[in-house]
Amino acid sequence: MKRVLPFCILYIISYAAKSQYHVTLQIPNYKSGMAYLTYYYGKNINIEDSAVVNSKGVAVFKKNNNLQPGIYSIVYPGKDKLIDFLVDKEQRISITSDTSDLINKTIVTGTKENALFHQYQKFIAIKAKQLQTEQLAYSNSKTKTDSVLHQNNYQRLNKELNGYRENIIKKYPSSMLAALFNGMKEAGVVNPRPVTKQDSITNYNFYKKHYWDGITFMDNRIIRTPFFLPKLERYFRDILTPSPDTIIKEADYLLLLARTNTEMYKFLLNWLTDEYMYPKYMGQDAVFVHLFEKYHSKGVSSWLTEKQLSAISNRAYMVMANLIGERAADLNMVDTSGKPFPLYKVDAANTIIVFWDPACSHCREEIPRLDSFYQAKWKKRGVKIYGVLSENEKEKWIKFIRDHNLKEWIHVYQTEETKKAIAASQQPGYKQLYDITQTPVLYLLDKEKRIIAKKLTLQQMDDLLQTKIKTSLN
Repeated sequence: MKRVLPFCILYIISYAAKSQYHVTLQIPNYKSGMAYLTYYYGKNINIEDSAVVNSKGVAVFKKNNNLQPGIYSIVYPGKDKLIDFLVDKEQRISITSDTSDLINKTIVTGTKENALFHQYQKFIAIKAKQLQTEQLAYSNSKTKTDSVLHQNNYQRLNKELNGYRENIIKKYPSSMLAALFNGMKEAGVVNPRPVTKQDSITNYNFYKKHYWDGITFMDNRIIRTPFFLPKLERYFRDILTPSPDTIIKEADYLLLLARTNTEMYKFLLNWLTDEYMYPKYMGQDAVFVHLFEKYHSKGVSSWLTEKQLSAISNRAYMVMANLIGERAADLNMVDTSGKPFPLYKVDAANTIIVFWDPACSHCREEIPRLDSFYQAKWKKRGVKIYGVLSENEKEKWIKFIRDHNLKEWIHVYQTEETKKAIAASQQPGYKQLYDITQTPVLYLLDKEKRIIAKKLTLQQMDDLLQTKIKTSLN
């Protein structure tokens, strides 16, 4: 069974009809075609507006609302050329461009921000070529002297580039360009060449502490840039430890910083919700449940549609009952002979619950392999398997059990009467309680029926059990 794909909520834009933006493009090289006004948001370049280029090479973009601040681009007819520019408070912008040399023959008027930005574009175009030349020369160096020469040249050019940016920050601290340069800075480390383990720990703590130094979360100008989302992703995926408690603490802190900036707050909460709705690491669904309980269920995400909020709520209720460390919900099932055999009747050091269906092709492959692991390694360690029929295939289920000699498992299913009684009482069924959207699904419980792990592969289950066995022996 295929899992339902994550409900992507990141790219939700709302516009406040306060005034009018007016962007005029003059491109003499074109006499027709469609031009597009686009902006960066998350990983995408999104279309804000489109305009027809007339016979005089002019296209006008305008609507009765302000553009959100950020880096915008105009994509020319044919979609093979574009020009970047900045949008902030000034919303009437004129761009004249000669496509034979977009960098040097483009003039942007009506905004002071773009005068700085255009100068920087010219500077970076030259420096990028020089840096590339030195990098290539370094790679092709045949002597140590040449290598040192080109390495020094590269460092000098890079220092000049950083110096240019620092000068902008110093001279125009409130400009958008300064905000962008600050946001692009790396935190650095205390010990560039760590020797001891403590050096590495010190570097990590310093880097993490200063990671966001250049970002002001009350400034939504950095949202519509190509660097902000990758920086956010790297922090939560690579810099932070994957512990749910750590992630929750950092998520709450960033949302607190952004609480007075509606656009930033929306962006962060949307991304965090999307990231942990179906997390990459087991146990991180606790982050999603936290976001639901503290934010979405309290009505703070009013910008979401009813359908989107429903998807978030449904997903939260699917996972909040099976979080790692919590006691598993009891399963009131009967065995193959029709006798009651609830989950909590199982007395074992560890219990593996497997939800499976004999009609599922993947189950038909994995269930015999699961039994092989059990017979060879797990049974002698006091592990028991509680196998649950997930679909109404009782006859096929019993035949499969007999054909594959799965006689030492506890085989159970839910009767139709029990299923109807649960539905009538409006209580959650076991598929919701255990988040069963595909089969087979494996859970590992301890002696008190607390969830140790869930949705593991057979190899992951074996690795985890072997680790537990070795730990108990030590």
